[in-house]
Amino acid sequence: MERALCAFALVLALSSAALAERIKDVASVAGVRSNQLVGYGIVVGLAGTGDGNSGLTLQSMQAMVSRFGLVTDVSGLNASNAAAVMVTADLPPFLKPGQTLDITASTMGGASSLRGGTLLMTPLLGADGETYAVAQGNLVVGGLGVQGADQSSLVVNVPTVGRVPRGATVERMVPSSFLETPNLILNLHKGDFTTATNTAEAINGIFGPDVAVPLDANSIRVRAPQDPSQRVSFVSLLENVEVTQAEPPARVIINSRTGTVVIGGNVRVTPAAVTHGSMTVRVNEDFNVDQGQTVVTNGDQTIVADNEPVVTPDTDIEVEEETARAFIFDTGVSLSSLVDAINSVGASASDLVAILEALREAGALRAELVVI
Repeated sequence: MERALCAFALVLALSSAALAERIKDVASVAGVRSNQLVGYGIVVGLAGTGDGNSGLTLQSMQAMVSRFGLVTDVSGLNASNAAAVMVTADLPPFLKPGQTLDITASTMGGASSLRGGTLLMTPLLGADGETYAVAQGNLVVGGLGVQGADQSSLVVNVPTVGRVPRGATVERMVPSSFLETPNLILNLHKGDFTTATNTAEAINGIFGPDVAVPLDANSIRVRAPQDPSQRVSFVSLLENVEVTQAEPPARVIINSRTGTVVIGGNVRVTPAAVTHGSMTVRVNEDFNVDQGQTVVTNGDQTIVADNEPVVTPDTDIEVEEETARAFIFDTGVSLSSLVDAINSVGASASDLVAILEALREAGALRAELVVI
C-alpha cells in the first residue's frame, strides 16, 4: 500500500493543471472542523479602568474569593480594577490534552480598557456544556483609551478586547470519526453539480476507478484506507489533487446600501435598446415689493401718506434636459461590452441599477439579479 501511495504521489505531481485548484481549497473533510468554546471570567489588575460598582462583577469577585475560604460581603469589594469578561476560543480538530490555543477576552460591563489586566482561571465550555479547556494569562490589548478631567476622551482601536496567545490549555479532546468510518466525505465550500463531478473524476483519475462517487451538489464520498497511518498519507495526497471548478451561474449582485454592483462574467444581454438621460429643474423664488402713496389736499395743505406695501411673487423656473443618449445591445453581448456601453453614457451607480432592473423586466438580461 505504501508503494501505491508513493506512485499516486508521482502521478499527482505530473497531472497538475495550470488553472485548476486544489481540493483543500474548494472542499473540506466532513467531521474535521474546529469547535467554538466560551467561558465567563474575571480580569484583574486594571489601572482603574474596570467595571466599578457593577453588581455582576462584585458578585463574581465574591464567589471567587469564597473558594479560598474567605467570607466577605459585596459592600466590602471594589471592582474599579476588575472587569467581567466573556472568553472565546476555537478548538481545532485533533488537538490533544496538554496542548494550548489562543483565547480572546471581551468586556461585559462598563470597563473602559483591559490594558495591563490578567485573566484568572476560566473554564471554557463547548456546546454540550462540558469543559474542554482552561484559560488564564496576561492580556495583550492593541487599543488605547484615555480620558481627561473635563470628560474629554480619546480611544484608539478597541481597548475593551484583549487576547492571550496560547492562553488556554486543552483538557479534553473532541471525539472525531475520522479514523472510524470506512469512507471519507468531502464537502464543497460552494455546492455545484459540475464541480462535484469534476472532483470525483479527478480523484478517480489518480487513485483508480470508483474510489470517489459524487453524492450530490455538495458532497463526494471517497474510499480511504483503514490503517490510520495510511489514511493520513492518503488524505495528504487527496487534498492536493487539482480540480477544475465549474463556471459560476450568471448573476448580477447589487448592494442596496453601498451602491456596489458586481456583474458576473457569464452575464449576457439579448438585443435591446436603452435610452439614458436626465432632467434638471431649477426654481428661483423672488419677490417684487410695490408701495404706492396717497396724496390728500385740504385747502392749502397737502398730505402724502404711504400705502400698505404690495408683495408680488416672482418665480423663475429653468429646465435643463440632457439629450437622451441611447445604446443598443447586440445578440449575446458580453460583460465587457455591457460595462463599456453603460460607462460611455456616464451612468452613476443608481443609474446602473435602474438600467439593469429595466433590462431584467424587459427579459433582455440573461442573469439572476440579486439584491443584498
